[in-house]
This record gives sequence, C-alpha cells and structure tokens, in this order.
Amino acid sequence: MSGSQDDGVRVAGAGPPLEIACDESGSDGENLTGGNTDVFAHAGVHLSVAAGAAVVREIRDRIRSPAEEYKATHLLREKHRAVLEWLLAPGGPLHRRARVHLTEKTFFVVDRVVALLLDDPAEALALFRAGRRDLGADGWRDFLLVANQLLRTRNGGEPGTTVPLFFRTVDALCRAHAGTPAARVLERLAARREPAEAYRTGLLDGSAVRIPVLNPLLPAIISTAAYWSAGGRPVRLVHDRQNILTPERIAWIERTARRDGIALEEVRLVAARTDPRIQLADFLAGIARKVASDELNGRGDPVLTALLRSYVDPASVWGDARSRAVLGVGPAADGAGRPRPPDTGSRLR
Repeated sequence: MSGSQDDGVRVAGAGPPLEIACDESGSDGENLTGGNTDVFAHAGVHLSVAAGAAVVREIRDRIRSPAEEYKATHLLREKHRAVLEWLLAPGGPLHRRARVHLTEKTFFVVDRVVALLLDDPAEALALFRAGRRDLGADGWRDFLLVANQLLRTRNGGEPGTTVPLFFRTVDALCRAHAGTPAARVLERLAARREPAEAYRTGLLDGSAVRIPVLNPLLPAIISTAAYWSAGGRPVRLVHDRQNILTPERIAWIERTARRDGIALEEVRLVAARTDPRIQLADFLAGIARKVASDELNGRGDPVLTALLRSYVDPASVWGDARSRAVLGVGPAADGAGRPRPPDTGSRLR
C-alpha cells in the first residue's frame, strides 16, 4: 500500500520517518490468567500534533463532559454512541490513520509457554483450541495457572517450586486425559523440563536481564512498528510512559525490530497529557479492547465490531477461531510473522 504521509497510509520506500503515537489498554502486567481483562490492545495513530488536537477538541465539543481528562469510557457510553461511530467510521478522523494490535491473553499464555519449551507455534494453537474441550474447564484452568506461574519473572512462589508444580500438573493432566489431542501436546511439554529449569534459573540467579515474556506490550510495540514500516519506510514511535519501558527494554525492542528487518528508528516516551495524539491512541486502544472482549465472549455489537475490523492488525495474537474471523485477524495469529520471545533465560541480544 502506498500513499502520502499526510493521509496516514503506509508509504513504500525510504523517506522521512513516520511518527506514530501509541498507547495501550488492558494491561495486567504478567498476570494474564487472573487479571481484570481478557484482551490487551495497543494502538498507533499517525496524525500531526495539530490534527490530533483538533480531533480531541471535536470529541470534547460533541460529548460536553466536565471531566478534565477524557477516556475511552466516555465514548463507550450509550448516550455517546453517535460520537463513537463517527470516530471509527470510514471517512472519520482516524480512518486509515490508525491501527490496533490485539492480544487474547489466554492464548498468549499458551503461545509463550509452548514457545519456551517447544518453539512450535502450530502446537500452541492446537493446544489452545483443544484444551478446554479435552481437559474440561477445571483442568484447562489448572494448566493456564501453572503456565502463567512458570513464565512470570516474579511469581511469588518459593524458589524451586514453580517448575515441579508445572510438571506435576502437566503429568496429571496427561494421565487423566490420555489419548486426546490436548494430551498429545502436553506430553511433548512434559518431556521438556530442562529449558524450563534453565529459564527459571536465569531469572533467579540474576544472570539474565529481565525481559518479561508474558507482558504483551513489548511484542505489540514491535508489531506496531512492523505494520507502519512495511515497504521500508522508517518509523518513530512516540509512546505513553510505562513503568515496564525501561531504557534497557526499549533498547531490546529497537534491536529486536531491526534484527527482524523492521525500520524502527526510535521509541520515545512522552507524558500523555502533552500530546493529543497519544490521547487518541488511548481512546482507540480502550475502545478496541472492550469491543474485542465483547466479541470474544459472545456478546459482540455487530456494528462496532464491523467498524473496528478495519483498524485491527492482522498480525494480532488471537486464538479463538470464531471471533478471530469476525475481527479480521489473519494467519499471523498462528505464529508466523510476529516477534519471537527472548531466548531462554530472557537474555538481551
């Protein structure tokens, strides 16, 4: 796809960097199985500061709330439905100027644990699709909990207990559900204790720089850069400040992106209140998280889902087959084309 910088369309070939303003919604850190949300969303907006400010003013004029700071919740109120539809509609202020990367958190846990132990994306999707059916609701919940615990950099457990708990749980599930497709994948995981031990040892002994494999923000940032830099156009990401985005992690993001052929020039952190484009990215991320979560849970709004679809990054990390098709997530959800997790031990490269 080609076009001019002014209309927000990706441009083929080299040129001045596109500056993309970014924010997220749905962050629960590394607690992906017991947090407050089941979807994480990361949005990028390509507008000038002046154009972004004009859109924010228009939203305020239309909503007329006395709140000093507007959030996505203002737009999601039923009484402001017309404003929400205007914001997302074809020809609206964000049309072809914004993109949102979605992460289905439960699938992300499965994807990351399979990546650590097997490095086989197809098996992650197979286990996710079969898990609840073959293991039952309780067994599937038990697996997700111990997988989340295994991967967390700080999991609150006694040192040396996390790996045994994970493999005891996997072994028990294999025995109880032998012969099922889910058990077949679990049997492969059960034979991979050594990389699990190496991963936990690297976290505990301080020999690894901690790049949390379970926090979806880092790969989402890389995917955002990949989308906007398609065709080789360099991009600069202006991102809302986040505690996880330390200088060493930003350096890892930039190196990983460049290693993967993504023309990411820089990730720069700014205070959201100083840049109206980031406020728009916050709106879009919050809206997308809510709309996608409703669709995932079978209570989607067909109109809003259809409007959101044109903003969804096909490389979003999504496992549920029905909602994936409706949201417009592409084959990259099977594992192709998205950033690999850090090496075992989470060492920076």
